[in-house]
Amino acid sequence: MQFLTEEIWFPPVNEATSEGLLAIGGDLSVKRLKLAYQSGIFPWYGDAQPIMWWSPDPRMVLFPDSLYVSKNLRKKIQKEHFTVTFNKSFKEVIHHCANVKREDQGGTWITDEMLTAYTELHNHGMARSVEVWNGNKLVGGLYGIDLQAQRIFCGESMFSLESDASKVALYYLVQEIRKLKYQFIDCQMYTEHLARMGAREIPRSEFLKYLQ
Repeated sequence: MQFLTEEIWFPPVNEATSEGLLAIGGDLSVKRLKLAYQSGIFPWYGDAQPIMWWSPDPRMVLFPDSLYVSKNLRKKIQKEHFTVTFNKSFKEVIHHCANVKREDQGGTWITDEMLTAYTELHNHGMARSVEVWNGNKLVGGLYGIDLQAQRIFCGESMFSLESDASKVALYYLVQEIRKLKYQFIDCQMYTEHLARMGAREIPRSEFLKYLQ
């Protein structure tokens, strides 16, 4: 495992630990984050920790044609219970993702440093959001990194203040990337929630080929 300094580079991802940890340190500059995502690497750490860079093997991905839509979710979408927008309220979305309480987490991994860095990525056109509204109230959404050249959307986090609102955001994101002929959504690591939505794990070596 490597310790990064001000120089912007990453070691080969096959040097990552069995858990996927590749390097520690560096910064969250636009240039470094861009290189990271284009190389199959992402930051993930807590408030009291140094910046940690990951490239897990296997990698969780969601191919557009694999999305599972339950009957209840389909009914909700067809009734147009929610209104969905893209890139309208990025800052609100990422702040909700950072602050929403989750059963499986004692705190948040979206630090103030990350809030600033990803907002800057959004200003550079790399980070994008999906918003789900009930009337004028933002009730769900997600954000991630848009690798346009590789046609991959790297999902970072989602939130839901009303039942199924984050699933609605994911549904409309999948419809959007299908139109754009994107390859898949990078979900990074396995979760049961994403598996139920149709995501699956692929070897890191296969994931890296999609990035080329």
